[in-house]
Amino acid sequence: MHHPGNVFVVSAPSGAGKSTLVQRLVQSVPSLVFSISFTTRKPRPGEVDGRDYFFVSDATFDAMIREGGLVEWVQVYGHRYGTGRDWLKEVLASGQDVLLDIETTGAMNLRRAIPDACMIFILPPSAASLELRLRSRGKDSDEQIAIRMKHARHEMELYSAYDYLVMNDDLELAYRQFESIVYATRARRERMAPAAQRILEGF
Repeated sequence: MHHPGNVFVVSAPSGAGKSTLVQRLVQSVPSLVFSISFTTRKPRPGEVDGRDYFFVSDATFDAMIREGGLVEWVQVYGHRYGTGRDWLKEVLASGQDVLLDIETTGAMNLRRAIPDACMIFILPPSAASLELRLRSRGKDSDEQIAIRMKHARHEMELYSAYDYLVMNDDLELAYRQFESIVYATRARRERMAPAAQRILEGF
């Protein structure tokens, strides 16, 4: 996929603090658009179609798969989630960057579709601290926490497929590292070469 803008992919085990970092990054960094996924699940209270997700039927999702309308898609807990190809192309063609918050299977699929995507993995300080964070949220039963921890181990095993690893121990430091990856990627020679060439031609 040809794209003037950069594609950033961020993944992390549940409870690693990814959502906090992502929300701050999108609010703080100009020309960075948060990707909105298509999903077959029903909206939760307060969720808005086109803002949180594009909510579609199973039949519509099936058609998008058949027609190549999704860059990547996965099934999680009985529901499917995917990134729309046309939506992504449109945003990138405008020169803006896109940040995709997707789990590891979707991230691997997206890397195959867009090999130059910048892949970022958020690490928890330790397995024990991750379990403590999950328990402190008070949302899950012991059984659900055990399932999440097992899934977290599976996700952690894929860290080597990512370009950057950011440990979220100190939130402020983690955010500064996260933000610096975006700005450094924007300054890569491949991205800045057209601008440099225009300046050179002015001499």
